[in-house]
Amino acid sequence: MPTMINNKFLLHSATAERLYVEYAQKCPIIDYHCHIDAKDIAQDVSFRNLTELWLSGDHYKWRLMRSAGVEEKYITGDAEDYEKFLAYVKVIENAIGNPLYHWTNLELLRYFDISEPLTSANAEDVWNITCEKLSNGLTARKIIEMSNVELICTTDDPTDDLRWHKIIDKELSFKTTVLPTFRPDNILDIEKSGFIGYLQALAKVTGIEIKNWYDLKIALRQRMDYFATCGCRLADHGMEQFCFSETSDNDADTLIQKRLSYPKIRFSDDELTKYKSAVMLFFASEYAERGWTMQLHFGVRRDTNESAYRTLGINTGFDTISGVTGFIPSLANFMSILTLIGKLPPMILYSLNPSDNALLDTFIGCFQDGSRPMKIQHGAAWWFNDNYYGIRDHLRSLASQSYLPGFLGMLTDSRSFLSYARHEYFRRILCDFIGDLIEKGEFEKDIVRAGTIVRNICYNNALSMFDSVLKIAPGTISKSAPASEKLKDFNYESPSFGLPETSASNSES
Repeated sequence: MPTMINNKFLLHSATAERLYVEYAQKCPIIDYHCHIDAKDIAQDVSFRNLTELWLSGDHYKWRLMRSAGVEEKYITGDAEDYEKFLAYVKVIENAIGNPLYHWTNLELLRYFDISEPLTSANAEDVWNITCEKLSNGLTARKIIEMSNVELICTTDDPTDDLRWHKIIDKELSFKTTVLPTFRPDNILDIEKSGFIGYLQALAKVTGIEIKNWYDLKIALRQRMDYFATCGCRLADHGMEQFCFSETSDNDADTLIQKRLSYPKIRFSDDELTKYKSAVMLFFASEYAERGWTMQLHFGVRRDTNESAYRTLGINTGFDTISGVTGFIPSLANFMSILTLIGKLPPMILYSLNPSDNALLDTFIGCFQDGSRPMKIQHGAAWWFNDNYYGIRDHLRSLASQSYLPGFLGMLTDSRSFLSYARHEYFRRILCDFIGDLIEKGEFEKDIVRAGTIVRNICYNNALSMFDSVLKIAPGTISKSAPASEKLKDFNYESPSFGLPETSASNSES
């Protein structure tokens, strides 16, 4: 069977092909948001087979398999690994239009040199070939190295000791920088049963007894300072919807002390909003002081199926897009206050609801301050949106309503070590989108100008958040060469795709 993924895959014009080959293909990967465990990188975990590598924790695949009628025993249950693999194969070979069909075959080609699409007919051969390669050194760090990943940002709780990040940085000869991301969602969840226990854990790691809001702020500042010593440059906050109201330190203090004094107290929605508003203002102000980028993602309802949640727990594929409406006034008030007090950090806003694309693209324009291109970003199409049409719609809206050349580009948001293929998927779609505009005469036929935009989106724009903490030698977090110097390392051999240069001055240096 001929390969589906060839040089022209998702590239529908000569211009798109040239943009991809010359400007996108060899850019290193800056994976600035993922859920890879730093411990797995430090220990260089290995995998016995594709089921361990593909199906052990990938809720994308689980959701697809359930939709196709696969029994749970073959998804998260006790079926044998090979049985689970075959169940996935029977689904994926017919999953027309689903991004997993493309990702699956991209991963087989890039990491295992298997060019034929995966089907029931070749499943046994694929299983045997991949098992052999996995047993012969295709480990976590080898996969990262093969993927040309320059930076990985993990997702980490404030109480984490970050020991594995330190081991990676100080003790391993590993060229990829691995940095923590500060993810303090547990601090916001004052209404949840585990909140008091979480404060106790935070008190233990900081040595600060937390009796009120002011103690909590001191403890959190200490943890942010600690994360900063390990290279942290990003914070991340996930929520179903963003709500904000008038608040104060006194409001937050009153609610914290009520929760500590009466562990079973139930707060009103107004009280919860006041508390969470105070917390978010505190965090954003601290991030601004530290030069961190703040990520906010919303528009998803988690653990929608209560029975499945009780049986399988979180992150098992039972989340859905949430039809959040009316969040703009809250977000505008939040960011306006930060602007007024001079504490608005760089921000990346993600909505899991694709209906919010134009809304966010117009909104971010209200808070750009000229200090850098796109200080406030509409983040990548991910999770429910990182499919062919979701990515194109995101790019189209961002280009129409904002400034596409300043976009930070793709991320994996994944727990899978093979998911770096999603960067290739995104880059091909990006080059096809821009190439299409050029072919239609909607942008000038200047390959260098368009290619520079592509390269900035694929690499340079994200690099700008981390240039001061990337490794220049194994075991060293230090200032690396600026982006302009890094570009000199790229030497492309440009095939002739027939796109004319506008002038001799457009040739690459």
